[in-house]
Amino acid sequence: MNAEPQHSYHYHVMRRALDLIDAAEEPLSLDALAAAMDMSPAHFQRVFSQWVGVSPKRYQQYLQLGQAKRMLAENMTTLQVSHSLGLSGSGRLHDLFVRWEAMSPGEFARKGEGLEVFWGWFDSPFDQALVMATDKGICGLAFASETGPETTMEDMRSRWPNATFTEDSTRLKPLVDAAFAQKGETALHLIGAPFQIKVWEALLQIPSGQVTTYSEIAQAIGRPRAVRAVGTAVGRNPVSWLIPCHRALRKSGALGGYHWGLPVKRALLAWESARAEA
Repeated sequence: MNAEPQHSYHYHVMRRALDLIDAAEEPLSLDALAAAMDMSPAHFQRVFSQWVGVSPKRYQQYLQLGQAKRMLAENMTTLQVSHSLGLSGSGRLHDLFVRWEAMSPGEFARKGEGLEVFWGWFDSPFDQALVMATDKGICGLAFASETGPETTMEDMRSRWPNATFTEDSTRLKPLVDAAFAQKGETALHLIGAPFQIKVWEALLQIPSGQVTTYSEIAQAIGRPRAVRAVGTAVGRNPVSWLIPCHRALRKSGALGGYHWGLPVKRALLAWESARAEA
């Protein structure tokens, strides 16, 4: 049996630590967390630092319930300003440049008919990920840690039911390597209804380590009263992380929903916040 990939192992350690932190009534010490993970404090600290770049104590602060509200107060992106600065169309995630192309409304209406979608499972910083792509770029990225591989696959295939699906991890690897390393360039192929694509384009404007609200997105796309429809479109985003729907919060500061599980959303936000600070 092959050894578990390194950052999958790191994510599982983090996920177990998350559960402990959530159950605790007050912050846990390094010694207590390390003992619960059956690790020495030094080893646990090292795994933490390799994964996120800050100490377990600091990371716990990013996972507290008030963190989302603090991010809104201090790190909220104004999408209309991003547009005025000419940032529409592509965004940077650390050192990764993302370029994208949208499918035409007619092609979308055919539900993937005549389209070949290549897919594969990959190790990611947030556990197992299902990646799908066309010849034009990544069209799907889903995390399976909360939903399970079978449900995740069924969910993604149902979005383009008339497409032909072909397993080919080798073909996807260059795109995926750039995406998960957050370096270089990767391409996206957005397959959705015109309104959804407008919402996903707005999401691409949100820098890593910052957040926005559903109502701000509605304003940015010129549909200020369509907050609920925006929320639905955010939830139907097929390319998790690269199209950062996890950075959209409710105006109250509540996390809102996340299609692949709220623990994954919290980990994504905490990981990005901590790395931005580090």
